[in-house]
Amino acid sequence: MKSPAPTARPAKNKKIDVNFNGGKLTSDAGVVLLQKIDQKLQLTEQINTLIHDPRDPLLVAHQQEHLLAQRLYSIALGYEDVNDQNSLRKDPALLAAVKNDTGEELPLGSPSTLSRLENRVTKKELADLSKLLVEFFLTSYSVPPKQIIIDVDATDDTIHGHQEKGYFNGFYDSYCFLPLYFFCGDQLLWSQLRSSKTGGAYGMIAIFHYLVTRIKKKWPDVEIVLRSDAGFYSPRLLNYCDRHGYKYILGFSSNAVLKRVSQSLVIASKLFFKEAGSKESFRLYGEYDYQAGTWSHARNIIVKAEWLPDGDNLDGRENTRYIVTNMLGSPQDLYEDVYCARGDMENRIKEQQMLFADRTSCHGFEANRFRLFLSSCAYVLMETMRRTALFGTEMAKAQCNTIRMKLLKVAAVVTESVRRIVFSLSNVYPLRDLWFRIYNRLQPGYTAPSD
Repeated sequence: MKSPAPTARPAKNKKIDVNFNGGKLTSDAGVVLLQKIDQKLQLTEQINTLIHDPRDPLLVAHQQEHLLAQRLYSIALGYEDVNDQNSLRKDPALLAAVKNDTGEELPLGSPSTLSRLENRVTKKELADLSKLLVEFFLTSYSVPPKQIIIDVDATDDTIHGHQEKGYFNGFYDSYCFLPLYFFCGDQLLWSQLRSSKTGGAYGMIAIFHYLVTRIKKKWPDVEIVLRSDAGFYSPRLLNYCDRHGYKYILGFSSNAVLKRVSQSLVIASKLFFKEAGSKESFRLYGEYDYQAGTWSHARNIIVKAEWLPDGDNLDGRENTRYIVTNMLGSPQDLYEDVYCARGDMENRIKEQQMLFADRTSCHGFEANRFRLFLSSCAYVLMETMRRTALFGTEMAKAQCNTIRMKLLKVAAVVTESVRRIVFSLSNVYPLRDLWFRIYNRLQPGYTAPSD
């Protein structure tokens, strides 16, 4: 006998109301995690010590350190515009993280107050601030590494106004700045805003000299490897590395001599490619002693002779590349395992851009330099969270934007009593257990595994 068909429940005629004034709600409970990392690194505190505050202490309503934390946390949370602070300055989570108080009667800094801070930072202060990033890198190791690989690259930062030192760049076909970045793995060592009027390698050797000198002072026995594409090659850079004993593996532009000496390898690669059916790429590797006219001695050049599929063209497409290096190893291993790994730095730069490194919309160049520095510090907070609190979890390799969306942009009810401020997260928040696990890992006394 068939069971009776289920009857639909009558719909409840309930009205849904939206009320933003019923309690202290926040969509950014993850700012608590940022605050814990900031306290561990003493990031905001150290920035504050390097910036002179010319205001009369008796007339100050917002402490400079609070303004720095407010701006830094907001960038990491996804609020790129200073104008966002018209509302955010009363957010209970941001208030709790910055001032340890949720009272709206004493809100955080206004957009005009924050803008004044950005525009009064001097060149000397910016120079000192830039050096902080390598210090955070050095303190992240409990045991000195045997080898570090430093990647350098530049990217375009398109501008849409009349900012100082904004020029048209033919390569990027836009008015832009040309920030320069140094990374070691996922960790940011240096960020420098530059005019796009100069070349991509402008100022690179001076910054590299500072970095390696500081690193060698802390770790005298570490082997330093410099890695970059052909845009940063120069005879002066090679001579500097050889003179100081640093390793390098750099892209190198083709020329008539290299084409001639590698011709047989290129032809062989093409023949193997066609013999295999022209459906998959084929590559061969070789190495040569080569001395350019501007070099004092011969150096090792590695060639990758590659042919790629090209639609219906059975001859394929040539993709020959050269690198210059003083590292030991087989040509294939050096190219594929060492040099090609530099491509991961582009992902790190994209992460940096996601943290609004391109929000350089101030008129003054130094103010825009400071904005780039703040976004760099936001990246340091996110990378430190990933390295010290997300290891062994499903988000151990997550990008900054994913961390922001899943762990920082979290709704909560904020209540304050005499002794404490309580964040109440939803029981149905999918990552609730992971969030509390991370929070516990960021407590004082917890030690993350060393690199």
